[in-house]
Amino acid sequence: MNNTQRLTKMALLTALLCISAYISFPLPFTPAMVTALTLVATLIGLMLSPKDTFIVLIVYVLLGAVGLPVYVGGTAGLGKLLGPTGGFIFSWPIAYTVLSIFKGSERSFWQYAWRSIVITIPIVYAFGIAGFMLVGNFTFEKAVWGAAIPFIPGDVIKCIVAAWLASKVKI
Repeated sequence: MNNTQRLTKMALLTALLCISAYISFPLPFTPAMVTALTLVATLIGLMLSPKDTFIVLIVYVLLGAVGLPVYVGGTAGLGKLLGPTGGFIFSWPIAYTVLSIFKGSERSFWQYAWRSIVITIPIVYAFGIAGFMLVGNFTFEKAVWGAAIPFIPGDVIKCIVAAWLASKVKI
């Protein structure tokens, strides 16, 4: 793959990540939202090299940090990064790059699915829970129940969908 193709793929996946932030809805008991971002971020980790995955996710974080409305629900800014849900945003370049490193060389739905689940979910929720506790002054128990438990089943499903897509798409 030449550099132009590589950069085009990265730009398209960055745009898809930004768009996916608008596919979200709130839950009444938590400031965290259900979003399609995690599905697309998982797809990025499975489809790109670790270096390209890291670049795409850092670009995404920086776009939102400078004020472009690319975070969940069209939000943006340092206030969002430093708010109770900022830990999730900070986790993505790490979690999905680690996924990209350990996804394996075989394009396999089952390998992608279980690796996505066991790699990304613990990393993302560790950062997210820490953010809730540090910034939102939540106890560990309240942070787990407000920022993790209600979202894990949906994230498992999103990992499975991303694994299926990544195992079928040839880019």
